[in-house]
Amino acid sequence: MTARTALIMIDMQNMYLQHERRSALGWPPIWEFERVVAECATLLAAAREAGIPVIYTRQTSRADGADMTPSMRRLLADAPAAEESPIGAESDWGSHILDAVAPAPGDVVIEKHRWDAFFNTDLDQILRNLDVTRLVVAGLQTNVCVETTSRTGMMKNFDVAVPEDAVSTDGEALHHSALDSLRVLYVEVAPWRELLAPDAAWERRFTTPGYGRTAADLATIGA
Repeated sequence: MTARTALIMIDMQNMYLQHERRSALGWPPIWEFERVVAECATLLAAAREAGIPVIYTRQTSRADGADMTPSMRRLLADAPAAEESPIGAESDWGSHILDAVAPAPGDVVIEKHRWDAFFNTDLDQILRNLDVTRLVVAGLQTNVCVETTSRTGMMKNFDVAVPEDAVSTDGEALHHSALDSLRVLYVEVAPWRELLAPDAAWERRFTTPGYGRTAADLATIGA
């Protein structure tokens, strides 16, 4: 690990406690939610102890919904009457960060309106001002905002890692498939304690044969 690392904590918000609202929209509970929240809390403490900058994102939406994507508009239109999106305005309880992983003094919190934490936000400028070259992208959800932000981070020439024990999504299969997609893209995927270790080289993506590939994939390659 290097001093030029930042921790991006993605969307650890109360909206994930709104199970009835999420269920009405066809979204299952987050897989191993309590465990992942606890891991994120410990990761945050370790990052602060190491002097690593911590940047939170909050997914929010205008109260009138004018900034929603067409797909979200359609989803809400087809939902039970009077159902609202769990993604609310900045002041809504569902938009607040979970108490268990609340920001500390000195942490940065940015609002975002899309899956990508770089899209129409100040994240890139903040990271450049901090002279950051490495990103640890944690939080929710593995296959949505974590993966999208990681992809853009790589496109912007950051070295990106995702802590497999400090991310999750609404389904175990989606979680693991997203991690494999990130591995294939040469994102470093490992437990967060390994990523933050002083001697962490972040090189398994280059030194592990078939990184992110299934056994069937490897059999095809070797055929």
